[in-house]
Amino acid sequence: MTLQRRILILVVAVLLLAGVGVVAVVRASSRADEKNRAQAGGPAVHEGRVSLAPADDGRRIAFRNMAWGPHRDELATVPADAPEGPRTASGVSCLRFHAAAGTGVCLQADKGGVQDGYKAVVLDAGLKEVATRPLAGIPTRARVSPGGHLAAWTVFVGGDSYAGTDFSTRTSLLDLRTGKYDASLEDFTIRKDGKTYRNADVNFWGVTFAADERTFYATLATGGQTYLVRGDLTERTVTTLRENLECPSLSPDGTRLVFKKRVPGLSADAPWRLYVLELASMRETPLGEERSVDDQVVWTDDRTVVYSLPGDFGADLYAVPADGGGAPARMMASALAPAFLG
Repeated sequence: MTLQRRILILVVAVLLLAGVGVVAVVRASSRADEKNRAQAGGPAVHEGRVSLAPADDGRRIAFRNMAWGPHRDELATVPADAPEGPRTASGVSCLRFHAAAGTGVCLQADKGGVQDGYKAVVLDAGLKEVATRPLAGIPTRARVSPGGHLAAWTVFVGGDSYAGTDFSTRTSLLDLRTGKYDASLEDFTIRKDGKTYRNADVNFWGVTFAADERTFYATLATGGQTYLVRGDLTERTVTTLRENLECPSLSPDGTRLVFKKRVPGLSADAPWRLYVLELASMRETPLGEERSVDDQVVWTDDRTVVYSLPGDFGADLYAVPADGGGAPARMMASALAPAFLG
């Protein structure tokens, strides 16, 4: 093969690769533009004032709006008794969100620095920033305590899915009363089987707070196993209670935890089922949802829980009774991270 022919082949290859790159960019841009246009038949969304405070006109749901259009990814609210009704969007965007008692935590992309990253923003009832912390990885979980005084969040610092085993997380706690910040739960003393436990592979995620604003529950992973742990902020300890529990969520009355657990025989990509645990007896009850739910469930009240599943435009919210009876029903389309206010 002559030198001239080799050069010609190289030039053609470069042009083909450039063409593929241009097509990919155009397609991505077209897809992004499409998401900015409202979909026919989708929920009505309009800009307005959003508050995280309890309202006199009834309970509301604050959530991440996933409906395509100019307000996609923004915090929005709807009346709790009309979840499929028109939405009020705030203009504040979050990747993960939770709120309680007039306090919100919003995990956001941070594009203000030299290199893009993520940050945790604590919001007051009017969505004004009251505290900001940089995040060490990709946002995945967020929680506010029932009294609004504590915030917790989890990020992936290695890997990006709970389905496998090759991931690492970091869970942080912020006390808004004192400003005390625990950058990692791994600094707490772990008590396992009655003894102090240490291991380099320890990971925490999925914090849920009790009403006393001191006790919390979370997931601990170590040695290839996951555990439910009860934490004490004053003593700075976590104690293992039970194996194979992930992403617990404490009921409003403080007596039960709903969680996801791995069930043998299910697909490695969809291994979870939802259960509820009675803390007094440690008795587990499977819930009526038979699909795999990779979410930290939210309680609407002491009888019903809500969670997300993939939908046509990101994710939809479903509700199911917490007593193991009944069947799941879709509550909201194109929505994520609900918080029930009031």
